[in-house]
Amino acid sequence: MADPEFQRQALEHLNALYNLAVYLTRNGPQAEDLVQETYLRAFRFAHRFQLGTNLRAWMFQILRNTFLTFYRQREREPAFLDEGDLDTERETMFHDAPQKDGTALETETDLGRAIARLPEEFRTILILAEVEGLALEEVAEIMGCPVGTVKSRIFRAKERLRGFLKDYGQEFKS
Repeated sequence: MADPEFQRQALEHLNALYNLAVYLTRNGPQAEDLVQETYLRAFRFAHRFQLGTNLRAWMFQILRNTFLTFYRQREREPAFLDEGDLDTERETMFHDAPQKDGTALETETDLGRAIARLPEEFRTILILAEVEGLALEEVAEIMGCPVGTVKSRIFRAKERLRGFLKDYGQEFKS
């Protein structure tokens, strides 16, 4: 069992872990279960955490590995979004975004849908780097790949988002 100080430090990352879990699972209740399982595993294996290393990256890595384990167990059945899940995703990602008018809300919904369409590896890297603000080195550690791969996946994810949203700007120019 983890000591109280480790637990306190680990719990500081709860919101960030939940944000990623929502994007991975595309489902609020499943995201909560994933985060809970992540913390159970982190506390169970706290003795393996090396002091002086990045706890946040370690927690994200546990969450991602736990997700992949459960994902494989479900035999890669696709997760389908319903409007309620999309609202939860959008609210989680854009919790600080101002909503002065309907346009802002519509923009967020379209962006949330576009992000949800990305392949898991692109979506995860984009969220970790751009939404959660992790350094590229941290993202590489979590994803288990070189920094160059992280950079290229971010680039490709943004390119795909541009493609998904290319007509979006045209609607407002008319």
